[in-house]
Amino acid sequence: MKKLLAVLLAALMVFALVACNKNGGDQTTAPGDSSSAPVENTDYKVAMVTDYGDITDESFNQTTYEACKAFSEENNIGFSYFKPAGDSPAERVKSIEKAVDEGFNVIVMPGFAFASAIFEAAPKHKDTKFIALDVSKGDILETAVKAKGEEYNYNPDDYKLEDYADLSNVYCAVYQEELCGYMAGYAAVKLGYEKLGFLGGMAVPAVVRYGYGFVQGVDEAAKELDKTVDLNYVYGGIFAGDPDITAVMDTWYKGGTEVVFACGGGIYTSAAEAAKKAGGKVIGVDVDQAAIIDGKYGDGITVTSAMKGLYPATYDTLKAVIIDGKWADYAGKIETLGLVSGDDVEANYVQIPVESTQFADGKFTKDDYAKLVKDMFDGNIKVSNDITKMPAVTNVKISEQDKIK
Repeated sequence: MKKLLAVLLAALMVFALVACNKNGGDQTTAPGDSSSAPVENTDYKVAMVTDYGDITDESFNQTTYEACKAFSEENNIGFSYFKPAGDSPAERVKSIEKAVDEGFNVIVMPGFAFASAIFEAAPKHKDTKFIALDVSKGDILETAVKAKGEEYNYNPDDYKLEDYADLSNVYCAVYQEELCGYMAGYAAVKLGYEKLGFLGGMAVPAVVRYGYGFVQGVDEAAKELDKTVDLNYVYGGIFAGDPDITAVMDTWYKGGTEVVFACGGGIYTSAAEAAKKAGGKVIGVDVDQAAIIDGKYGDGITVTSAMKGLYPATYDTLKAVIIDGKWADYAGKIETLGLVSGDDVEANYVQIPVESTQFADGKFTKDDYAKLVKDMFDGNIKVSNDITKMPAVTNVKISEQDKIK
């Protein structure tokens, strides 16, 4: 009888294990194995709010989203993104409020357009940590000064930010876009292109810095090669492709333009579409866009990309704040990210991609690029970040055109 009971008990235990596996996944572990899935971090929930675009823009929003998602998944932290219903400060504030109401206490916001939303929402939610990319002191001051009924003179150095806005629970990171813009322009001319174009999105500070840096790099390379370069320069007025913009790009390429620096989110589609028809080239922006653009429009279309470290800045900041507990080192600060190494080109927050740039022996090589970065880091090459006027040039014929949209 005892033997029969033992057999029945063993059978029941096997049945129970099988049932558990059917209902709750693989519940078995090896003897002595106490490992289990990572415990969910319930202290933090990360939310990202998009700006003008969405998480499929293959540029600013998408890269920020991917960094937030990767960090959250790797650290078992709750994550979601919110897309405002419309393109306005009020709608961005609504998305922030919705995220806070749903328990998200770290809000990541990419783009200067969040300045007004930060000014309004951050003081109301002191227990929430706000991380903003590309939101500068000037962006916030423009909103804050006007909110006090004063006239803003557009010179941030004339104001103490703390007199106008409470950013005690906000961290902002801005980039030296003029540096990677310079690298891209310099590389293009060194690689033999003499008829260039700059197509900016909206003429906001970050885009203008890209453009004016590009102009300076083009001019310096042209000087070194003792040649004169032609450069068309225009802002599309939007951060997306558009038939009217494509038509202008068609005219440029048909007129002899060889490569266009398309700088402004999805606006690259207009430049790339026109380049494909004319056998021209483009330069990407923000991230390494070679695979994206070449995959859609043809191999070899993308000469290089002027990149800023959106992914590492987002990921590293989240890690420092959430995992390392260093929020005190970030709160209330606006930090400018640029070159951090003169020897490791890929360690910098502004760069051109080593793998996809179309380097060419005898023209512009990886070693030439490394030397360029070293000279910039050491201060032997100085790039102006003045966005109040077009840089003075000696070896470039610039044709500035009216905004398209």
